[in-house]
Amino acid sequence: MSRGVWFVAGAGVGVYAVLRARRVVEAFTPDGLADRLAGLSLGLHLFGAEVRAGMAEKETEVRDRLGRTSHGTPPELSGGHVAIATSPPDDSAPTREGND
Repeated sequence: MSRGVWFVAGAGVGVYAVLRARRVVEAFTPDGLADRLAGLSLGLHLFGAEVRAGMAEKETEVRDRLGRTSHGTPPELSGGHVAIATSPPDDSAPTREGND
């Protein structure tokens, strides 16, 4: 009985090893490498699309938090006033002092 069990176990391991070896050899053929590269390329494209979608979602979330609806649209304040961003005064601009 013991020899029969070991024979079946050895045959099973042999079949498994042959199948794994065949898959490894097939993976390193030109067609197998092309398939692997195509899969890698597709994975990178999908990852890039997910990253871009996440960035757009976060940008929309930040814009909503800041009260901006689209690019360059300032947030509206209560009372109908619109906040407009102004630059600091230019010190090199001529003044009108003494021209009265």
